[in-house]
Amino acid sequence: MKNIYGNNITVTLFGESHGAAIGAVIDGIAPGIEVDYDLIEKSLLQRQGEADISTPRREGDKVEFLSGIKNGFTEGTPIALIIKNENKNSNAYSPYENTPRPSHADYAAEEKYHGFQDKSGGGHFSGRITAPLVATGAIIRSALEKKGILIGTHIKSLHGIADRGFFDYSKDIAILAEKSFPALSREAETLMKNEILSAKSNSDSVGGELETVIFGVPAGVGEPWFDTVEGVLAHACLSIPGVKGIEFGEGFDLCGMLGSEANDPLRIKDGKVTLEKNSNGGINGGITNGMPILFTLAVKPTPSIAKAQRTVDLRTMENCEIEIKGRHDPAIIHRARAVVDAVSAIAIADLLVTRFGTDWLRS
Repeated sequence: MKNIYGNNITVTLFGESHGAAIGAVIDGIAPGIEVDYDLIEKSLLQRQGEADISTPRREGDKVEFLSGIKNGFTEGTPIALIIKNENKNSNAYSPYENTPRPSHADYAAEEKYHGFQDKSGGGHFSGRITAPLVATGAIIRSALEKKGILIGTHIKSLHGIADRGFFDYSKDIAILAEKSFPALSREAETLMKNEILSAKSNSDSVGGELETVIFGVPAGVGEPWFDTVEGVLAHACLSIPGVKGIEFGEGFDLCGMLGSEANDPLRIKDGKVTLEKNSNGGINGGITNGMPILFTLAVKPTPSIAKAQRTVDLRTMENCEIEIKGRHDPAIIHRARAVVDAVSAIAIADLLVTRFGTDWLRS
């Protein structure tokens, strides 16, 4: 397995869904960065989601720092953190020991790890592993915010129900920071929650799109060809369980435009270069152009549903059906926004310290 992400700032993930603990090791963080414990707690609560539209599994998600932090500041040495798993129910997964759940990692992991992988709750492939990732992102986000770089994610659409787009970036990001359900429109929030509850009542699940903005990144950041801003962000975001696609700016809609429609004209305003619009999502040639970085992710419906589904029995090599029992989400998209915010912070911080040096992240 490749569990390390990053170049100058690296994050290593470890643990399993029903193991003793999950955690992360963060290396390359400058010394002297103040740790915002409140932001870590708030981010982890956003990842948990609201009880009626999320999994019944509730964990305390208390972060324990084993190294790298002293008196509330980073030391510059590797930061090791763990989150203990306390609300475990491994027995619920024993019926699926040899019957892979459709659209989960079960069968693919069986082929790669030959049955030695932890299968309970998805093991290392579980969305549970995103908790230490969110804690890591919160440490970095607080440092970015002091440099004027803000990150926010909302549900652009859920099963066909659309939210309004970003209007005032800094104001909208502040609104999302205080919301447990990441919709900018109250009407959209109500409709989306009802749609999730409807899927839940029918033993089904729903997916949708998440739209993220990274506001305040200066022009000139990015390392073409192979560490472009798009490439680094895509690498991070496509590692999130359930994310199946990404587009920047107008994305695939650019394919139906003329060049005169797709291009972003440059102008001088208040003595600085700016762009009249942002169809390319703040990136040209793999490098930031000073506009907000804007991208959209496709999040699939939760694969664990209580309906009968066709699968196979790997012992008998025969076709069969299963009905998945246990504690599952009728939608993960509202919880995934905290993970997207986290990996976006990690990715953009890595690009920034590559450009300006490790100590740049310290305010």
